[in-house]
Amino acid sequence: MRLRALLDTDALGLKLLGGEDELDRTVRGVMTTDLRDPSRYLSGGELVLTGLAWRRDAADSEPFVRILVQAGVVALAAGEAELGDVPDDLVAACARHRLPLFAVHESVAFATITEHVVRQVSGERAGDLAAVVDRHRRMMTSGPAGGGPDVVLDLLGSDLDLRAWVLSPTGRLIAGPKEAGPALPAEVCARLATEQLAAARTGRRGPHRVTLGQTTYSLFPVRSTGRAPQPARDVRETVLSDWLLAVEADAGEWAEERLDLLHGVTQLIAVERDRRDAARTVRRRLAQEVLELVQAGAAPAEIAARLRVAAPVLLPGLGAAPHWQVVVARVEWDGAELEGGPVAQALLEEILVDPASTGPEPSDRIAVAHTGEEAIALVPLPAVTSEHDGSEQGVPADVLLESVRDPLSAGLDGDGRLTLGVSAAVHSAEGLRGALEEARHARRVAGARPGRVCAAGHQELASHVLLLPFVPDDVRRAFTARLLDPLRDYDRRHRAELIPTLEAFLDCDGSWTRCASRLHLHVNTLRYRVGRIEQLTGRDLSRLEDKLDFFLALRMS
Repeated sequence: MRLRALLDTDALGLKLLGGEDELDRTVRGVMTTDLRDPSRYLSGGELVLTGLAWRRDAADSEPFVRILVQAGVVALAAGEAELGDVPDDLVAACARHRLPLFAVHESVAFATITEHVVRQVSGERAGDLAAVVDRHRRMMTSGPAGGGPDVVLDLLGSDLDLRAWVLSPTGRLIAGPKEAGPALPAEVCARLATEQLAAARTGRRGPHRVTLGQTTYSLFPVRSTGRAPQPARDVRETVLSDWLLAVEADAGEWAEERLDLLHGVTQLIAVERDRRDAARTVRRRLAQEVLELVQAGAAPAEIAARLRVAAPVLLPGLGAAPHWQVVVARVEWDGAELEGGPVAQALLEEILVDPASTGPEPSDRIAVAHTGEEAIALVPLPAVTSEHDGSEQGVPADVLLESVRDPLSAGLDGDGRLTLGVSAAVHSAEGLRGALEEARHARRVAGARPGRVCAAGHQELASHVLLLPFVPDDVRRAFTARLLDPLRDYDRRHRAELIPTLEAFLDCDGSWTRCASRLHLHVNTLRYRVGRIEQLTGRDLSRLEDKLDFFLALRMS
């Protein structure tokens, strides 16, 4: 803002004492001081407010004004509350150094002036940044990338003092500010992603505000831009794939201009997101070609040729073809005819990235295709074996979803399910067909489990759980109801905890001592509970057949 604008605001109570020819100077900040030498706190462009406590006699004015001018201060405003009129020696010193001087009426608080200047300067900075963002958006849309999300986050930090991060839908850090400061912890990223997905599913308009500890964040969804406008679609088609911009500030009191600016920033980030998605089409096409060959029963030599093409793209510089692992995912929505394949494809490209990695590039090493309602990932693995048993290492199903379960559950919000199946690693084209079927079987095993987000691995296909997904639902319900409903009813009426006792007893292989120790019960109390279970169900837990029936009923319930 210009100095001249300060005189046009009557509420500030300013009177010009000198420097009329310098009123077109630009104010970039404001500072209140009564130090004799405040230079170490000045960076240039400030309006300095002072109550004159530094002045002991007329000789102090000259060095004080000289220090301000050397520091690049644009004007001085002296309060009249303490000394009445501004001293003539200070007026003269400012005139000699061509420093504009204002008198501040005793009824006006310095805080009022400070708030006005900060608000005006911040608004002008926002306008300047908006112009930069607009230029940057046009440049990125029409030509090579202008530096990606990091550039615009740096602009937010330098021009508006806003720390901001770009996060994936699962809470993985895509980009963040480069300046020194504490990094955003992984648990905070996951919590912010969870809150954003939950808010998006309710249809609330952003930005969404979240307070974690002492810090408030405003969350802005990063949606596609640069494409032709499309009719409104079901939010479930995109909610699990949108990035988000998390800003360390409370946007509840922001003016419309600043909100518009941040929405412009999200559009700018979305341009880069679209460009990276477009680059991903090569890997998707490779996965689609391999998948079609495998499903069509093509000769192993033909599949191997495709794999040799894929290996350098996904793991550049590796040399020899790696081992491969297949992961199958399915997203299903209750009572909705939504195409789940593309959603599952986008999710797999994110889920299979190491959650500790940052930036968008790690997902560039995963090829994911989709067919019908399934997404199928072809994951390259370096040919590394375990030091202990020589077995090939790969993506572990039991921990695959651990770090992303909460965000995804919020995005699925009670009417969606994500199920994944993971194959063993294979080292040749001949093994891919078997790996695909293995991953599909494992996904069906995961689908038989309770919960919105489930995964199963190839190790589980060698046990009884392989059979459970293929038991008809009506048979499953009748079997579990006959065995477990009497115990549930009894627990509901008496709070007897018979079901937890049964689970612990079977988990301890029928050992009275170990089970009593685990449940912190006396053995006689445990015997009483088991006796009650047998009485209510007509079964005998000393018999292997009855133990097995109870075990299966608990697994299917």
